[in-house]
Amino acid sequence: MKPEYDYGEVVRVVRTIRDDGTFPGKQRGDLIVRKGSTGYVRDVGVFLQDQLIYQIHFIEEDLIVGCRSQELISADEPWVESEFEFGDWIRAVNHLAIKGEIIAEAGAEGQVMSVRRDLDPVLYEVLFRDRMLLVPISAICWPPETEQTEEVAC
Repeated sequence: MKPEYDYGEVVRVVRTIRDDGTFPGKQRGDLIVRKGSTGYVRDVGVFLQDQLIYQIHFIEEDLIVGCRSQELISADEPWVESEFEFGDWIRAVNHLAIKGEIIAEAGAEGQVMSVRRDLDPVLYEVLFRDRMLLVPISAICWPPETEQTEEVAC
């Protein structure tokens, strides 16, 4: 196993990192580092004899986190930003319907199941109760208690 990234190299996480129960001072499921954050490789180790684990120092968050190779890309590679990430709870801005049938009422809560960065513009797969909808950012917002930015607040 040869490391893809070297000491001091700047890397970006390609998925949101949440506590799996092993991060000190956090609860299982707590957000540790958001997808798209950059950090510096501090060390490289091996887990279960077949996985490289990179010790990444995220300066802005002042955290050191273990990441697998598949969770990282070089910071020089292109990156498409998005407001929401997998697991975020959101609300519908307006009624969302398919062929005239309302699937989610305005204000209905849903959970982001995936972010389609391969589409232009970026779209979100959101689970509203038992229905999955592919929606643009203009159709969803942060619930009032978790507003992140004024742009997409309900």
